Amino acid sequence: MLHNEYMDMQFYIMFYPIVFFYGICIGSFLNVVIYRLPRGESLIKRASHCTTCGAKIRVVDIIPIVSWLMLKGKCHSCGEKISPRYPIVEALNGIIYVITFTVMDFNLKSLIYCLFFSVLICLGFIDWDTMEMDLRMLGLIVVLALPVIILPMLPQYYNMPEFLQYEDGGLWAHLIGLVCVSVPFFLIGEISGMIIRKRNPESEIRRGIELGDTLIMAAGGLLIGWKACVVSAFFGIIIAAVMGLVSKLKTGESRFAFGPALAVGLFFGGLFGDAIMDWYIAILTYNPYEMLQ
Repeated sequence: MLHNEYMDMQFYIMFYPIVFFYGICIGSFLNVVIYRLPRGESLIKRASHCTTCGAKIRVVDIIPIVSWLMLKGKCHSCGEKISPRYPIVEALNGIIYVITFTVMDFNLKSLIYCLFFSVLICLGFIDWDTMEMDLRMLGLIVVLALPVIILPMLPQYYNMPEFLQYEDGGLWAHLIGLVCVSVPFFLIGEISGMIIRKRNPESEIRRGIELGDTLIMAAGGLLIGWKACVVSAFFGIIIAAVMGLVSKLKTGESRFAFGPALAVGLFFGGLFGDAIMDWYIAILTYNPYEMLQ
């Protein structure tokens, strides 16, 4: 739809700012989720407030990105610094929405992927802060996966509006995606856990790969399919290796949050994983002698 040859530049000039605006507004809510969910606070009952003095945030101070810049990164009541993470999360979510619609076009699947990537932002930052994956957010990914899987299976699918139609690998691609990375991760975690406990029973590290990291790949794989999931794991492991090396050099600690790396990997895999895997399979199966026949 977006890539229709009849679309002119004026449409894109109007469309993408609107997408970015909605993205940063949702990003503002993601900040609430990231802060409150690990603390067991309600996401809707209490109005936004300063985490230092508790003062209620004025309406003029909750404009995404702009308010933080106008306040110069400080609370209007107590003057305490406001973390730059807040505008970063807002801008990141807006940029991700623009990228998603640019790559995937505008349809139901791209909308669901936008929500999926927003959940990944929450999971990544929560894991960074607490070293834990929130099961409710992981469950939300499974809920988002259901329409992506079920809709193409309906008999009347090809008679539906263009917005509801998208390319999909089929049911088996999603079911294999559920297990193709998560099962190896689980086995690695179990085996490494036994080795760690045997060598050092008092170690704080109980598993090489935590269950939360296994579950995010299971839920993510169910949504994006096996090709994209495998590519996501590849990117995630590379990013995690770099993060681990930096952490080891700076702090001397070998333990770090794996979730943010996997979240980034799932983002890239979700958008480009199928194309990358198809390209890789084409190279493996390429037969130069066929061109000579």
